[in-house]
Amino acid sequence: MSEAELFQKGLVQGLATLGIVVSEEGVVALGRYHTELKRWGGKMNLIAKNTPDEQILENHFLDSLTLLSLLPDGSHLLDIGTGAGFPGLVCKAADPSLRLTLVEPRQKRVSFLRHIVRTLGLKDVEIVVGRIEDEGLLPSESPCTHITSRAVSDIAGFLLMTERFFRPGLQLICMKGPKWQEELDAAAELLERLSVVREMVVEKRLPLTGAQRTLIVFGLPRIS
Repeated sequence: MSEAELFQKGLVQGLATLGIVVSEEGVVALGRYHTELKRWGGKMNLIAKNTPDEQILENHFLDSLTLLSLLPDGSHLLDIGTGAGFPGLVCKAADPSLRLTLVEPRQKRVSFLRHIVRTLGLKDVEIVVGRIEDEGLLPSESPCTHITSRAVSDIAGFLLMTERFFRPGLQLICMKGPKWQEELDAAAELLERLSVVREMVVEKRLPLTGAQRTLIVFGLPRIS
């Protein structure tokens, strides 16, 4: 069995364990993504050198895809500091209907992101080369329904970083490990001040290592 076939087999098994549904076409697209990540990764430091395939599958692909169930039809995801496309571009590869804005300041990683978008023939993807604080590159009124970031900041920092985008109905999704409660407690006063409501906590165990992943969904109250 080839490396690509092994990856796709592991992906399908991992998705089944997590209860995540991805089409056959999505699995094939993610397999191509993985192949390109391996091809580009060593020379561009996209992932740590000599990372085992099982770790790439779990830490980057399956972990990213835990977000899918929180993105209903018609969603527009803003992914801050996406790096090599985790989690936003992985979710887009699995579900091409997702609208996506990626923010990444490092030009080499942006080159890889653009390569994946071209290779997979993805539409409705905007790649912003810069930092989230730059109003000129990404205006506060930019359309999005969900904002996430996998490893840029703690919860309080993430709220402050995204505050300028706040509008009724927007959802913020924090992707965290086992110490999420400590970060949440530390952000309690800020949540109250910003009128941000914790709407949901989704806990997952990654299928290969059993590592805990927690998705914390915050909402901005809608105007009645």
